[in-house]
Amino acid sequence: MHHSDPFSTLDNPAWWALTSMQQQFATGPQNAKRYQRGVLPFAALETATTENLLTLHTLFEPGELFYLIGELPPLPPGVQLLKELPCVQMVLQEATALPAGTEPITPLNASHSDDMLHLINKVQPGYYEKDTRRLGNYAGIWQGNELVAIAGERMRLDHLTEISAICTDPAYTGRKYAQYLIAHLCNANLQMGNTPFLHVLETNERAIRLYEYLGFTTRRTISFWQLVSSL
Repeated sequence: MHHSDPFSTLDNPAWWALTSMQQQFATGPQNAKRYQRGVLPFAALETATTENLLTLHTLFEPGELFYLIGELPPLPPGVQLLKELPCVQMVLQEATALPAGTEPITPLNASHSDDMLHLINKVQPGYYEKDTRRLGNYAGIWQGNELVAIAGERMRLDHLTEISAICTDPAYTGRKYAQYLIAHLCNANLQMGNTPFLHVLETNERAIRLYEYLGFTTRRTISFWQLVSSL
């Protein structure tokens, strides 16, 4: 590991999350881990070898989709690549000076899990499962009884917290709700000595501009690989 780079664990973020701060959510032997089913469809290899991927594949049922982040080894039989999602990985190193929004920000908990699932699946389906909220703190903005914006914490490594599930109901966009929620979570993490990071699709220029406005800088481009365990 390059000690000159304080964020080198972010080259293999799921691995360092699953073997440190989130090991209670991990399943798998020493060289290959996955998040428990229902928590997150992410998996990781200690090193990107075909042999380790073969081990990982035994942790998935036939037809089960999962994501690897970073280096992808040559695929063994039984693992099929569906798509590559090139992302920009960004970090925030100082508090974001965003004026407070007028809407109250509410911590979300187990009693809100159906509302959370409904909103996220409406806006960006595929990465969030019923128990994903157990990975970190989630915050939301409500209009009446309806949850209309959300942001939360997903992968957590030593002194690093991924900001994720940033969603606003299409009927409520343009009100800066996402900005307020991201700033709220980021500043709370920075106060605790954790550096916030996030992943955004390279093609999502609007989101990248928002994160830059909030003070995030690009660390690198990194791919999420969507794989399926075949028969």
